[in-house]
Amino acid sequence: MRLPLATLEVFAAIAQHGSLRAAADALGIKPSTVSHQLKSLEDQLGTVLFARTTRSINLTESGRALMRGTLPAFQQLSEAVQAARNTGQAARGTLKLAVPEFAYYLFIGAAITSFRQAYPDIELELSVADAFSDLLAEELHAGIRLGDNIAEDMIAVRLTPPLELVIGASPDYAKRFGLPGEPRDLLDHECIRYRFQSSGRIAPWQFEGEEGSYAVEIRGSLTVNTLPASVDLARRGLGLVYTFREFCARDLENGDLVPALAEFLPVTPGLHLYFPREYRNMVPLRLFLEHLKSEARHQTRT
Repeated sequence: MRLPLATLEVFAAIAQHGSLRAAADALGIKPSTVSHQLKSLEDQLGTVLFARTTRSINLTESGRALMRGTLPAFQQLSEAVQAARNTGQAARGTLKLAVPEFAYYLFIGAAITSFRQAYPDIELELSVADAFSDLLAEELHAGIRLGDNIAEDMIAVRLTPPLELVIGASPDYAKRFGLPGEPRDLLDHECIRYRFQSSGRIAPWQFEGEEGSYAVEIRGSLTVNTLPASVDLARRGLGLVYTFREFCARDLENGDLVPALAEFLPVTPGLHLYFPREYRNMVPLRLFLEHLKSEARHQTRT
């Protein structure tokens, strides 16, 4: 039997307010509708729920049994409706994010530190992985990606300018094997390959030439699926790494890595925050986005 929720709501209102008219006023409907709904419920249950006199209306034993079961349920339903109405409407609650590992180390990690200080009542849950995330299927609110990898049905907001790429090698590797002078020279080098976590494909090394973009099918005996590991292996002199310049800026500055083929490397679209349209008014998400944009502007100025 389907639950007669509408008539149960009328029943609960009569029991709480003590009359059909008072129940009608509380529900914003006509007294005749209340009377009709009550009769419909009693007919469906096959029992009388109220003993009526010209002066009063009182619960029968069956009515009291029904009231004991329905009152807590309606209270829970009311609380659930209020919770749904309030969720995402204040600077509190949980915000779940998909963050690529390189983006976390490049930008997001530092921004989270200051965000937590500014909004301690917002809980952050991070899914840190380079694999693409299905936000709705994984019950996530937003994600971070490069701008050319975002589905058209998502809202995307730019966080950073385009990102430069770099090919880096340790000074020891450069001393022993030299550095490539042009992209095809990579075929004679040990290159640290990156395998995408989602597709399992080896990431191509992209270059720009007079005829446009092209890729070189690099070779190497080391393959990883995280960018921090690839940079660390290059730093140890085990091969060339292809990554974001900002990701290893400190290594380049202090000489732990030396760059190669800079004139052939493209730039990539900047990092974007993306999210389903249904979450565009979610307060914790809006605050997080504003904070990231502020942090990005600060980094640009410095």
